[in-house]
Amino acid sequence: MRLALIVFLVLSGLMPARAGVVESAFDRAIAQFEAALPKLQAELFGVDTAAYRDALTLRNFASRHWGGRVELKVREGSSDGSCARFAAFVRLPPENGTMSLILCPQFSTEGADSLRTLTILHEMVHVVAGPNECRAMAFAAEIERLSTGAVTPVDVYWQTNGCDGSGFRRP
Repeated sequence: MRLALIVFLVLSGLMPARAGVVESAFDRAIAQFEAALPKLQAELFGVDTAAYRDALTLRNFASRHWGGRVELKVREGSSDGSCARFAAFVRLPPENGTMSLILCPQFSTEGADSLRTLTILHEMVHVVAGPNECRAMAFAAEIERLSTGAVTPVDVYWQTNGCDGSGFRRP
C-alpha cells in the first residue's frame, strides 16, 4: 500500500514530502471553507459556492463558467516561467475538461501555512470562476473572515492589481 502511494505521488508530479505540505494546505482550506459555508449564499462575488466546494474537496466539478465538467490536477512547477513570480497559478482555460493548478517551489516555504491556505482559497476561485484577481482575493478574504474572524493583510497585492476600482471589496 505504501509503495502504491509513493508511485501515485511520483506519477502525479508531487514528491512525498511536498505532497504532505500540499495536502495540509488543502485540508486547512477545506476546513475554512466548510466553517464559512453555513454563512454563504449560493453565489459570492460571482463564484458558484457549490461548484467551488466540489472543486476544492473533490477536484472535480460542474462548471457554469467553463460550460461542463472540469477535473482539477495539482502539479508541481519549476522555479522558472510563471513560478518565478508566483507561489501558485492556474492554467486557464481548461483543456479537454482538465485544469491544472501549478504549485511553485515557494509554495512550500517553511512557516507559511496561513499563506498556503489563502493561496489555495484564492487559486480555487480561478479554477471555478476565471482569471479575475480581485474576485479571487475578495472571495478568499471573505472565507477567511467568516471562518476565522481575521483577514490576511493583502493591501499591496490589492493595489498592484487595481482592485480598488474593480467593484469587488475585501471585508
